[in-house]
Amino acid sequence: MKELFYTLVFLIFFTRLSAQEFMLSSPNELIRVELHQPDEVTENWYFKVFYNESPSEKALIPKIEMGLARNDEGFSSNLKLRKTGKIKSISEAYNLIHGKRSSTSNAAREVTFYFRNDSGKKMNIVLRVYNDGVAFRYEFPDKEGNFSIDNEFTAFSISVDATRWLEKWNPANEGLYQQMQGDSLRGEWGYPALFHDRDTIGWYLIHEANLNRTYAGTKLSNTKDINTYNLVFPNPGDGRGTGKSKPDISTPWQSPWRVIIIGNLATVTESTLVTDVSDPVKLKDTDWIEPGLVSWNYWSSNHGTKDYQIVKKFADLAEKMGWKYTLLDWEWDAMGNGGNLEDATAYINKLGVKPLIWYNSGGDHTWVPATPKDRMLTHENRVQEFTKLNELDIAGIKVDFFESEKQNMINYYLDIVEDAADFNLLVYFHGSLVPRGWSRTYPNLMTYEAVRGAEWYNNVPTFTMNAPQHNTILPFTRNVVGPMDYTPVTFTNSQYPHVTSYGHELALGILFESGLQHLADRPEGYYSLPEEVITILKKLPAAWDDTKFIYGYPGKNAALARRKEESWYMAGISSELWEIEKEIALKFLKPGIEYQLKLVQDGEHDKAFKISDGKVTSEDTLKVKLLRRGGFIAVFEPIKSLTK
Repeated sequence: MKELFYTLVFLIFFTRLSAQEFMLSSPNELIRVELHQPDEVTENWYFKVFYNESPSEKALIPKIEMGLARNDEGFSSNLKLRKTGKIKSISEAYNLIHGKRSSTSNAAREVTFYFRNDSGKKMNIVLRVYNDGVAFRYEFPDKEGNFSIDNEFTAFSISVDATRWLEKWNPANEGLYQQMQGDSLRGEWGYPALFHDRDTIGWYLIHEANLNRTYAGTKLSNTKDINTYNLVFPNPGDGRGTGKSKPDISTPWQSPWRVIIIGNLATVTESTLVTDVSDPVKLKDTDWIEPGLVSWNYWSSNHGTKDYQIVKKFADLAEKMGWKYTLLDWEWDAMGNGGNLEDATAYINKLGVKPLIWYNSGGDHTWVPATPKDRMLTHENRVQEFTKLNELDIAGIKVDFFESEKQNMINYYLDIVEDAADFNLLVYFHGSLVPRGWSRTYPNLMTYEAVRGAEWYNNVPTFTMNAPQHNTILPFTRNVVGPMDYTPVTFTNSQYPHVTSYGHELALGILFESGLQHLADRPEGYYSLPEEVITILKKLPAAWDDTKFIYGYPGKNAALARRKEESWYMAGISSELWEIEKEIALKFLKPGIEYQLKLVQDGEHDKAFKISDGKVTSEDTLKVKLLRRGGFIAVFEPIKSLTK
């Protein structure tokens, strides 16, 4: 009888191994990941991902193939599973100085799969299943030496029937997202990539996080198979051919996390999974880091910083509006018409505003000749320059034109951020990579461009008609994964005109999150607004305590509510070519509190507002009307408690 018992146990275990190696669910049981062995079609081990809200048994992602190739060994089709580790519970809470949520918590289950290749060399795969997604990464645990990674075989099998929102890869990450379904395009695609599988009702956003000095940035490519999105390394020509495309590693080693945010559209939009899996803060002192609004003269004046008188006008704007910062953009080293850099910083600081300053990242990796382009290149350069900036009471630096995500450039980004932190300098990047979670690790990194923002009204006439739809996609794609320096809230026109309403433009200051929020219009564009709107812009936060999805669909409309302390700010926009009306439940407000409402929506025409006041609670609904390509904002400030 005892022998029979052990035989049955062996058979059950063997059957389980033959069909399915392992299954791991999220703590809330909504997401399930299965590990499967290679089969006749698939050479590599693979994950299968299910979303349990689905009405069908179909997998949300039927196959995620895995594996790596080192310059000395392969770790893909030749892998044998040695053992599966014990399931661990992950429960974490942490704070962020800026972002969509100041106090963040997450829960996950984690397991490690221990593999060997034919030579007996070890590679582990660590899997975490969170309530809002999946993350996995590779490990080489042995202390063997130095290697290069020749290839990563991570690949997502995604049916062409899934609706997708993808941005064609470009080194500055400033393309337009395209909505595709059916005969979708082949190509290389930047992060993050959004997918909606109608059969399983699931939404998912593919990204990577905690990229560090030990790897290069990756992107997605379906050039070989239209249904398979492979992770690929940077192109050799990126950064004018400087740097190696394939990363060098030293073991023991861990890869960045491969992240898939999963759920309904609200789950995806509100997720903090990218920072959840990133390294905790490395700075000992963060009290000096202050998010804030910034006046910016480039959008309206192009060569504004070259003119001392224009610099003064934008400093005056920041002072009158109560904004913390003003930016001295390119050409500050050629400033004239009554003053130079020293005069400008003295004037700005006397007003109680803090100056920020622009730099070309420089070096042989960029084609852009704009100066100064030699101040960031080495540690010695940076120490010398940052010492001067401290003497001028300059609060932070904008560094531009990186044009590569090769490993050498990842190191360059992090060198700048770390050295700047030693001098209490804020940092933000333009012409850059998309956020990978660094703002948690280095909170002095305030924002990134990596978006086709309002600057493109200066660049091409086509952005005029692209912008409305593009703006409604960004809250569900690019801005999900980290701060986004779109430079919003522009009412007047720059090189090419708007077709969005004033209500639409006003809403972008709330809808788009950025630790340094550049409001890009010229001073008269703000001074001519109604007093109620000016008052809102004076008090507008640049960092939030909470964020809630209200409604939306990428490419059509979007509405979010964000909380700062006890006040809520809600904003919505539309790209539709007709007027729409929305009735919004105010359940995001704190129950038992009465709020003073200030509603600013589209008026009689696209350059007019309709402003109204009222008192509301969480049990009320709010009716809003948006013109075509329109928008609205609503501000809720607590008045009193309704409970005894």
